[in-house]
Amino acid sequence: MPEPFIRQRRTNLANMANKSIIARMIKRHIEKQLVEALETAPAVALLGPRQVGKTTLALEIGETRPSIYLDLETSSDRAKLADPEAYLASHEDELVILDEVHRAPELFQSLRGLIDRGRRKGKKAGRFLLLGSASVDLLQQSGESLAGRISYLELGPLDALEAPPGDLENLWARGGFPASFLAANETISFRWRQDFIRTYLERDIPQFGPRIPAETLRRLWTMLAHNQSELLNAANLARALGIDGKTVARYLDLLVDLLLVRRLSPWHHNAGKRLVKSPKVYVRDSGIVHALLRLPTREDVLGHPIVGGSWEGFVIESLLAAAPEGTDAAFYRTSAGAEIDLILTLPGDILWAVEIKRGTAPKLGRGFHQACIDLNPARRFVVYGGTERFPLTSETEAISLSELATELHAI
Repeated sequence: MPEPFIRQRRTNLANMANKSIIARMIKRHIEKQLVEALETAPAVALLGPRQVGKTTLALEIGETRPSIYLDLETSSDRAKLADPEAYLASHEDELVILDEVHRAPELFQSLRGLIDRGRRKGKKAGRFLLLGSASVDLLQQSGESLAGRISYLELGPLDALEAPPGDLENLWARGGFPASFLAANETISFRWRQDFIRTYLERDIPQFGPRIPAETLRRLWTMLAHNQSELLNAANLARALGIDGKTVARYLDLLVDLLLVRRLSPWHHNAGKRLVKSPKVYVRDSGIVHALLRLPTREDVLGHPIVGGSWEGFVIESLLAAAPEGTDAAFYRTSAGAEIDLILTLPGDILWAVEIKRGTAPKLGRGFHQACIDLNPARRFVVYGGTERFPLTSETEAISLSELATELHAI
C-alpha cells in the first residue's frame, strides 16, 4: 500500500476518533451483534440518527482488522468514488466503511457487482459497513440492489444497559445521545440538544425528502412531545398545524424513518374484543422530549405533566434495545378499559406483559388485570422507579428497568 495513502488513512481515522472520543467511554452492547453480522454477511447497514455513535462504533470495529473509512459528506472522499468499482475493487481485502451512505445511493448497484464477484473468489463476508441515518432512500436502494447480500442493524441512543450503574435518572433526564448524556453539566447538555434539533430541522431533514418548512416540522415534533405516549390523533394535529391529514402523515412517516419517533402498534390479535386501532406515538429519546418542551433540568421534568409519558417512552426504548432479535412490540387497549402499556412477543410467541409506573410504590389497576385475563401472558412485570424486585401479586413482579432490561438481554 503506498505510503502517502497509509498516512492519509491514519489521519482520517485519527480525526474521526478525536471527534468521538467522549462516546468511546461507553461500551455499546450492539457491538457483538455487529461483529457477528460482518462475519456472515458481505454488507451490513448500521442505521441510526445522527450523533448517536455510529461512526465511533464503526471505527472501533475498523481498528480490529484491515479497513478503510470514507465519509461521503466530504468532497475529497466522494471524489475517490468517481469510479467506484475501480476504487473499491482495489480495497477488496479490507472492510470498507462508508459513512453517510445515503448521500450516494448510486453506489448500491456497484456494491452489488463487487459483492457478487467477491463471492466467486471466496470473499463471502465482511466487505462493506454502511452507515446511514435511516433515510427512505437508503432503505429502498439497499433493499432493491442488495437483497440477500445485506444485514440491517439499528443503533439507538444509549439505553439502560449502557449507562453507568446508578446513573439511570441522569440518562432519562438528558437522553441517550452520548454528547448530551456525558456533558459536563445540565446547561451544556440542554444546549447540545437544542442545537441538535435545530440542525436536524434546518440541515439534515431537508436531505431526505421534499422541502418541509422547518418551523412546521418543529411544531409537529413539539406537539408529539407534548402528547408523549398518547394515541395518535392525526386530525387534531392537522388542525393545530393548519395542514391536511395527509401532510401530517407524510411528516410523521419521515420522523419515523429517521428513527426520531416511534409508532407503537396496538395489539390486534383478539378478534372477539373491541380493540383500539390507533397507534401510540413516542419521541424516541427522552432528552429530546425535554428539550422540545424547554425543560432543561431533571427538576423541571419532574414538575411537568409530561413526566409519566416521558418515563414510559424511556422504558420502552430501553427494553426494545435489550430485547432479543425478532421480538415484536405492541400495546393492548380495549374500549372497555383493559390496558397494558407494552406487550413483548418474544421468539417462540412467548408473551410478556409490561406495565410502566414512574413512582416508587406501584399499584395495578383493574384494566391491567383484565388485559392479562384476555391475553394470558407467560410473565407479568411492572417497571417502576425503584430498585428492589418484589411480587405485587402471585403472578406479577415489580422490577427496576435495569433488571428487566438485563433479563431480556440474556435471552
